[in-house]
Amino acid sequence: MNAPALPAETLRTALAGLLDGLPPRQASRAVERLIASYRGATPTDAPILRDRADVAAYAAYRMPATFEAVRSALEAFADAVPEWAPGGHLDLGGGTGAAAWAVTATWDGERPVTVLDWAEPALALGREIAAANPALRNVQWQRSRIGAALTLESTDLVTVSYVLNELTAPDRTALVDAAAAAARAVVIVEPGTPDGYARVLEARDRLIAAGFHIAAPCPHSAACPIVPGTDWCHFSARVSRSSLHRQVKGGSLPYEDEKFSYVAAARFPVEPAPARVVRKPQIRKGQVLLDLCETEPSLNRATVTKRHGDLYKAARDADWGDAWPPAP
Repeated sequence: MNAPALPAETLRTALAGLLDGLPPRQASRAVERLIASYRGATPTDAPILRDRADVAAYAAYRMPATFEAVRSALEAFADAVPEWAPGGHLDLGGGTGAAAWAVTATWDGERPVTVLDWAEPALALGREIAAANPALRNVQWQRSRIGAALTLESTDLVTVSYVLNELTAPDRTALVDAAAAAARAVVIVEPGTPDGYARVLEARDRLIAAGFHIAAPCPHSAACPIVPGTDWCHFSARVSRSSLHRQVKGGSLPYEDEKFSYVAAARFPVEPAPARVVRKPQIRKGQVLLDLCETEPSLNRATVTKRHGDLYKAARDADWGDAWPPAP
């Protein structure tokens, strides 16, 4: 028997024929507009995804990157709650369902899943793509305005990925508060820009005020040690590009790196990492330099040399965003 395809592989296959019949120039124009919206600010009365062409271009342009970023955040969260798995999942502003795919890549089994979005074309395409993933066969795709009037039913896990940038400040506050009231665990992912980090930090503060414990990326639930305006906390996920993906995005490399900021928090006890690698490790002759966010909380640089034996080997294999030191 053939081994079942991994969610990432299944998703790439499902996306492969998505732009069939869509003129390349139309797809390119849609992608250009989506890039502008993604990097800018869109008020809540102007949905980004307007029709099938928009949604097809979005799925080819953004869905693989969103999937990898959310999966990275979820894996760090899962490491901090090793005995827990969500019994239900609600994805707010989920569009074509990238976060729902990422949850199936993190935890085995099926669970009740609801994807809320106000763009009906995105929900329709998400339902179409999800047919390729048995773990998503019973997803409810519901049209709903994502904002202050949102009411949510209780669930184990709420994800909010690349949504806060599309909302006004009052709607962002209302959304985070609604997620905190409904969920046992909340994972929020935003672009890895200073503005994206600021939105994540704001959400982090509200989750802590609501009684949540930070599971990742921070090794603590205290104030962020980064001095405002001097830097921002973000990470990177490697995204494999299909030939279709390269065509739509106009690139030639077989991969790209998606920069993202995130916070994962829970109402129940968590086991955050002792420290987190917050920059790409610097490998030099006989030593590795690791920039760490630590439990105190503080930002420090650790120098790991050959004298540290197995720890040095681990440091050479460490990646940006990893917990440190590695688990035994």
